[in-house]
Amino acid sequence: MRALKGRIMHPSPASVRQYRQQCRLGRALRETQRVATLLGLMKDLDPTHDTKETALPFETIAVQVTPRGIATVLLNRPDRGNAFNRAMLAELHRALGELAADEATRLAVLRGVGAHFCAGADLADREDQAASSTGPAMLDVLAALDNLPKPTIAAVDGGAIGGGAAIAACCDIVVATDAAFFSIPEVRIGMAPVRLAPLFIRAMGQRSFRRYGMSGERIRAPEALRIGLAHQLCAPPALDATVAEIADALLHGAPGAIRELKSACVRLATPPWPAEASQARARTAEAIEGIASFREKRKPSWYPGSA
Repeated sequence: MRALKGRIMHPSPASVRQYRQQCRLGRALRETQRVATLLGLMKDLDPTHDTKETALPFETIAVQVTPRGIATVLLNRPDRGNAFNRAMLAELHRALGELAADEATRLAVLRGVGAHFCAGADLADREDQAASSTGPAMLDVLAALDNLPKPTIAAVDGGAIGGGAAIAACCDIVVATDAAFFSIPEVRIGMAPVRLAPLFIRAMGQRSFRRYGMSGERIRAPEALRIGLAHQLCAPPALDATVAEIADALLHGAPGAIRELKSACVRLATPPWPAEASQARARTAEAIEGIASFREKRKPSWYPGSA
């Protein structure tokens, strides 16, 4: 066979477009299968494995409830690391309200589809969020989750970042894999997480929050366990069995007694919300620069270069 002399065969634009389309379709199929697999894993939580859908379909989350009353809430924006936008906040708020009102639901498990639990606020959607005040805000969702009159379990694999870490902090029990990590990185994009401070202080203590809130460092799973942000660690393949074991333990408790205890815990242990938490905050120059640097994948202006 004769070699081509110096000729490089470039693919046609049409073949490149076809290849990229096939890649996108492949990713979409894999994520669809991932959601189906996660919902299928509910058989570990409930041997009957006969689930019911919620009243209305969702687009950014998925919710199913087993006959034993175990609800699974899946954050389903894997292409964005399950970062929340306005649509997801609205759907989470509605789902939590429905679960709170459903007497047959005994507990809720929150988890993410794909590589991460939740990457926090979707900064690509942030301009739209700033322009519109309609719909529930992040604090509304966190309050609904924190006050849900049923036990909640966060099953964390991958990253729980910013608001994602706050979601985990609002859950009664956090089970994390060895590969999980948490982060409170708001100051790195020019914003102070004052509104979330009471939740983090309650979950991890003021000293730990001061360090990780001011540095924005990643909190690896063993450190999260040490400071109280996570209750139990397990290998990634054991996450479903670990959650199933805890869920079964919770089902032994009387629903009314659990509801009363949780209400007392929230009332007695939550620091008061700061007055500024309920006030709309104008975006500072630092926040504008921080978000721009994040989008442009560069260091912000306040970070000094190495000497």
